[in-house]
Amino acid sequence: MIRFLTSTGVDKICNSKRILPIFESYLQPTMNPITIGSFEDFEKYNGLELGASDYFRITQNQINLFADATLDHQWIHCDPDRAKTEGSFGNTIAHGYLTLSIVPYLWEQIVQVKNLKMMINYGIENLRFAQAVTVDSEVRLVASLKNVANLRGTVKAEVDVKLEIKDQKKPAFAGVLIFLYHFQ
Repeated sequence: MIRFLTSTGVDKICNSKRILPIFESYLQPTMNPITIGSFEDFEKYNGLELGASDYFRITQNQINLFADATLDHQWIHCDPDRAKTEGSFGNTIAHGYLTLSIVPYLWEQIVQVKNLKMMINYGIENLRFAQAVTVDSEVRLVASLKNVANLRGTVKAEVDVKLEIKDQKKPAFAGVLIFLYHFQ
């Protein structure tokens, strides 16, 4: 069992030996997230950059666990020796969907949504994986609020995102994430 403080300041306990390695590169965020508690709060940021998360290191252990979860054990992800000798990137690379799957963790460092009954991941538009993320790279999420709409009490937020790779010009991916928020 391990206790840790999440980016929201919530004390959590993890009993899983399978999940624990995912937090090897866990760093306490250094920035203060924006707090949103209503449609009106979201509306203030319409068309503006919301911020950037802290950098997060992608480890081989995380890649292997993701491969186990998705049954995608392609050598470019899971065989460091072969990836170094036969691959185009000089090392193993993270699955594109692994980089996408860390968005909720990184998003929580940028925006804290309070007074919430329910949040739904509604969609992704124009997502492009532009650059491979090699093992031990550090990535961070940069987000801007493209549009927000009140749909009879449900808030639809369209967020332009890109996952930057430290010391690289091109992002790992870029696209528009669509969230539905139902406030209390």
